[in-house]
Amino acid sequence: MTDVDAGRGRQAGVTRTTSRDVARAAGVSQATVSLVMGDKWRGRVSERTAAAVRDAARELGYRPNLAARNLRLGRTRTALLVVPALTNEFFARVHAGAARAAAEHGIGVLLYPSPEGTGRARDPFASARAALDGVIASSMAAEALTDLREGGLPLVMLDSDPSRPEAAATVNPDIADGMRQVADHLLALGHRRFAHIAADVDSWTFRVRARTLAEHVGAAGAQVVRTERAPLEVDAGRAAAERALAAGPTALVCDGDVLAAGACKAARRLGLRVPADVSVTGFDDLALARAVEPELTTVRLPAERVGEAGLRALVAVLEGRAAAPETLPVRLMPRASSGAATAP
Repeated sequence: MTDVDAGRGRQAGVTRTTSRDVARAAGVSQATVSLVMGDKWRGRVSERTAAAVRDAARELGYRPNLAARNLRLGRTRTALLVVPALTNEFFARVHAGAARAAAEHGIGVLLYPSPEGTGRARDPFASARAALDGVIASSMAAEALTDLREGGLPLVMLDSDPSRPEAAATVNPDIADGMRQVADHLLALGHRRFAHIAADVDSWTFRVRARTLAEHVGAAGAQVVRTERAPLEVDAGRAAAERALAAGPTALVCDGDVLAAGACKAARRLGLRVPADVSVTGFDDLALARAVEPELTTVRLPAERVGEAGLRALVAVLEGRAAAPETLPVRLMPRASSGAATAP
C-alpha cells in the first residue's frame, strides 16, 4: 500500500503519519497494516489484530493514499445510497452505518432520496457510470433502479427481495422472524383476534410482514380478522385503526411504529385503553417507540448494521470477491403497549 508520504517526510511543514508509524503503534508489521487498511485481512490475521491496527490508525490520524490504486482500477471510490425518503429514521440510520463503513475503506457515499419514493428512481447525474462505482439501495425494487444502473453498475440491495437476479449482493434484516416474534408474543398473551394495520406500500418487506403474520397466526388457530392499509403517517394509521377496531380485534399489529402511534390515538378516541382493552405493536423501534405513552412493543431492526454490511458487500463485489446473501437478526422489544387479551 502506498503511504500518504513515503517515509515520515514533511510536506508544507506538516508531519504525515505513515503505515510504519501505525505498525509500530499496533505492534505489527507494515504488511499487516496494508492488509487491514485494504480490508484484505480476513483469514490472514485475527480480528483482535485488525482491531488494534484500526484503533492505532484512528488515533494517529492515518489515511492511506488511494489515488494510485483508484487510477489503476479505474474507479472513483464513490457509492450511491438510494433510499425512498429522508424523513424516516430507519433510512437515516442505514446511511450512518454505511458512511461509517465507507470511511474505513476510503469510499465516499452519496445519499439519494428518490423523489418517487419506492417508484422508479431517476438518475440524478448526467451519467451515473461516470460518477459511481456502485449502487446500494434500501427498501427499493430492482426494477426501480434501472436508470441509475446504466452500464451495469453493481447493485447491493438492502431490505429488499433477495431472489432478484439483478442484485450482486443482498443484506436483509430478518423481517419474517420479526413478525413471528410479534405473533408469538401476542399469542402467548392469549390473543386470538388480530387486526393488521398494513403499510400501503408495494414492497417486498411489507409483503413479507403480511404473509408471515397471516400464516403464523393461522397456524396457531387464531385469525387476522381485518387488514387495513394506510400510508406511513400517524393520521393515516389512526384512521385505519379506527376502521379495524370495528371488527373487534384484541390486538393491532402495525407495520411500523408511526402506524402504531396512530393506532394508539385511535384506541383512545374510541374510549379504549392500551393495552387493557387492546394491545398495539409496532415495527422498527424508532425513537418514537419510546416517546409515546404507553411505550410501544416493537421489533428492533439493526439499521446501522444493515448499512455497514451493505457497504462492505459492495466493496467485496468491486474487488471480485463473492458476497453471500446476509440476513441479520432482529429482536422483539416488549413494552407497555401489549398485555393480556380480554374479551373483544
